[in-house]
This record gives sequence, structure tokens and C-alpha cells, in this order.
Amino acid sequence: MIQLKSQREIEIMARGGVILAETVKLMERSVVPGMTTADLDSIAEQFIRSHSGAVPSFKGLYDFPASICTSINNEIVHGIPSKKRVLAEGDIVSVDVGVHYEGYHTDSATTVPVGKISDESKRLLAVTREALDAGVKAATAGNHLGDIGAAVQKVVERAGFSVVRDLVGHGIGTGFHEEPQVPNYGKASRGTRLVPGLTIAIEPMVNVGKPGIRTMPDRWTVVTVDGTRSAHFEHTVAITDKGPRVLTGG
Repeated sequence: MIQLKSQREIEIMARGGVILAETVKLMERSVVPGMTTADLDSIAEQFIRSHSGAVPSFKGLYDFPASICTSINNEIVHGIPSKKRVLAEGDIVSVDVGVHYEGYHTDSATTVPVGKISDESKRLLAVTREALDAGVKAATAGNHLGDIGAAVQKVVERAGFSVVRDLVGHGIGTGFHEEPQVPNYGKASRGTRLVPGLTIAIEPMVNVGKPGIRTMPDRWTVVTVDGTRSAHFEHTVAITDKGPRVLTGG
């Protein structure tokens, strides 16, 4: 069941979204070769908890053991931070993070270069960010979920990359994962109509190679089947009568 939010609720989410946006920026500034993904997790958790009333959404969610997800190179999502995972020059690392603030969640992700990266990886990051921007732009009242997916898919496939189809965005609010699901592919004018008060996480996950995925033995980390690199960008967005409002844009 879709839960529409009042203006008051959206403003609370926006305040949490500011904290989250600053966390994401901190992650982008903090990534350097030689650090571990556990280092990133510690930095993020301390920063989030330094804001009164804010806690990491992920810690304990479905028994997840950390405050952020850190997914390196061919890992798409849900990588578990570890003292054993050292970031190396040329890697890319996707950082997915959520904030729970005054009863409401927000969700955001970024993919960060570790030092100098290949031209292909640079293009992957640029295309995935562009796909997120296109999805957000399509999130206008009166459009449909299919318009968001179609916008994302067009950008990705035009660049010769592939959209992950087995993982999707989602509604968000008092629950971290709410209805509706928000696929990153689809046909315009299809699916649930977007109405003011709907709050959703739009999160393109884009592979250099084929869209196939598999889950690692840790039962969390999702990787590309063909071993190619993947990028992930995400914003929490409110549908309003004045257009899409990015709640995690800072």
C-alpha cells in the first residue's frame, strides 16, 4: 500500500535529507587509496550520530551489520564494510547510506573514484549520474513510474551500458522500503501514476557489461555475473505539484 506524505512529513524528511547529503559529500571527500571500507563506515556513522535525533538507517536493518554499504568495482550493492577490504588506486566504490531522523528515512548513494581511474570507469560514473538526473526529471506529478524507468534506461543503453533489472528503487518514509517499487527500466506512461505526496528512492544501478547479477556467499553482496564494473547513484525524491523535490540534494 502506497503511503502518501503530508507537507509536514516531507519537511521532516528534507531535514533528514540535509544530514544525509552532507554524509554523502563527506564520503566523497574521504575516499583515498589505502583506506579500508570499515574506515568509511566509521566516518559515516560518527558523522550521522553527531546530529541530534539522527541514526544510520542501515545498521540492523534486516540484520545488516554496518551503517553503510560499500561495493567495490564489480560489486553492485550491499557490500559489507570490512577492515580487510582496502581501497586501491583505480578502484571505484559505491557508497549507499540512509538516515533515520524524527521517525522518517531518507536514502542516497554515490560512486566514488579511488585516485585515478580508467576512462571507461569515468564514463560509467558520468552516465549513471546522468541517468539518475533523467529519472529525477521524469518524476513529475501526472507522469507514471514507467516514465522514470524509461528515462533512466534511455540514458544507460544509449551509452552502451546495461541497467540492472533485478534490483529496483522504492518508496520510502516511516518504513525504509515502502511501496511502490521503482524500476530503472520501463515504458513511458505505464505503471503507477505519480501524485503529490509520494516519496521515492530513485537509484540507477548500471553495469558496463551485461545486466545479470548474483549474490555472494555472505548473502548480502550483489555482483555482476560477467565481472564487469557497476556504478550506483541515488536520491530520495518527493513528488510535488511544483515538480520533483530532491530531498537528499543538500
